[in-house]
Amino acid sequence: MSVQIVRTLAELRATIAAWRRDGAVIAVVPTMGALHEGHLSLVRAALGRADRVIVTLFVNPKQFNSAADLAAYPRTEDDDAAKLAPLGAHMLYAPDAQEIYPEGFATTVSVSGVSEGLCGAFRPGHFDGVATVVAKLFLQTGADLAFFGDKDFQQLLVVRRMARDLDLPVEIVACPTVREADGLALSSRNVRLSPSQRAKAPKLAEALTAAARRLASGARPLSTLDDARTAILAAGFDRVEYLELRSADDLATLDLLDRPARLLVAAWLGHTRLIDNVEVV
Repeated sequence: MSVQIVRTLAELRATIAAWRRDGAVIAVVPTMGALHEGHLSLVRAALGRADRVIVTLFVNPKQFNSAADLAAYPRTEDDDAAKLAPLGAHMLYAPDAQEIYPEGFATTVSVSGVSEGLCGAFRPGHFDGVATVVAKLFLQTGADLAFFGDKDFQQLLVVRRMARDLDLPVEIVACPTVREADGLALSSRNVRLSPSQRAKAPKLAEALTAAARRLASGARPLSTLDDARTAILAAGFDRVEYLELRSADDLATLDLLDRPARLLVAAWLGHTRLIDNVEVV
């Protein structure tokens, strides 16, 4: 059994038109490839709710801040297709850059508010690139449902806001972060970690979870976050880019835990940037 690989918008739309004639509910799982169990969990969730599931594979140049980072991003299409086939995914849509951004392409989708701060502060233009490509993928696939992991929590809220503001008829479905047995959140970037860095990496989730527990039990955010930053650096991380308590609804900065919240972090191990977040309840 193999997954159908489609590379052009014309073929994509012809296939979708046939599915629509059969009354199918269609789901899309947008990815940049290098699929891991986190991605596959999204595909399984999509298969549980839709008749047809499209997984997109497009390494989007517009959301990278560094040409070196773009060049280093893993490209493993054959392996990705092999992972999808036994799950029963119906299509791998793998367009090239010309198919997504044809000559003369001049439009950017920009979402204010939830895109600001956190990753948005350190990766200028990143969420414009995300919003632009995801809007195109929603329009190209015409999906009824779209599945995203909440590890990239800020991205999830950007996509929700974009779809809502543009009246795109797609339901955004959030799925839980998938972790290794030692707590490290799955990420395509984890393959860049050296063995010694990989041994240190779970300390990020450990510090985040401990801080969330303290906050939930009434500890003061300022001192709790300071202690968590210290713990992350003591574990061997080179730099904490941000560690913040934000509202789960709109990412407003919180000085008090007075509403549903998320604790979000980005930190560097060598040349690898890891992000994570946990719910604070």
